[in-house]
Amino acid sequence: MALLVADTSALVSLGTVEAHAQTPLSILLDTNQICIPEQVVTELEETAAYDDPSGNASQAVLDRLSAFNVRAVTLDEDFPLDDGENAAVSLANDLEARQFLCDEFNKLALIHASLADTRLVTTPTLLTALVRNEHLAPADATALLSTMSDARSWETNTYVAQAQKTLKRQ
Repeated sequence: MALLVADTSALVSLGTVEAHAQTPLSILLDTNQICIPEQVVTELEETAAYDDPSGNASQAVLDRLSAFNVRAVTLDEDFPLDDGENAAVSLANDLEARQFLCDEFNKLALIHASLADTRLVTTPTLLTALVRNEHLAPADATALLSTMSDARSWETNTYVAQAQKTLKRQ
């Protein structure tokens, strides 16, 4: 199994579609070892306290917490990201993870530059990969992306627009 590290932002995105029949999170958990730092669990717990779509999505992920490999991580105090992102990037580098799943779109350049040998993947890109690897049908991935986009306010996001174009061609 490939090793993947996930940040809070991407897990919340995946949690928004947990009510669907075939979910990207289920596919990831079946095909990857997913590691997350304790700081991401804390952020999910804090977000789950809200009675809104992000809170519900966070709780959906927390309901499956036993399927994740949760690790303690020492934060790099000089790293200019929040604790969850800081810890997740450090964990990805420490474990030499194959992929880092993150939807912190405003800081992707900094996150990308901070990863040593790990590939940065956003959730919209993940959906196109799941279609390419025949885990999801293009129509199902398009519907999941639409639900995520509505829940996460991604209407003008270029990663979403590119993923939509890719899914239309498949």
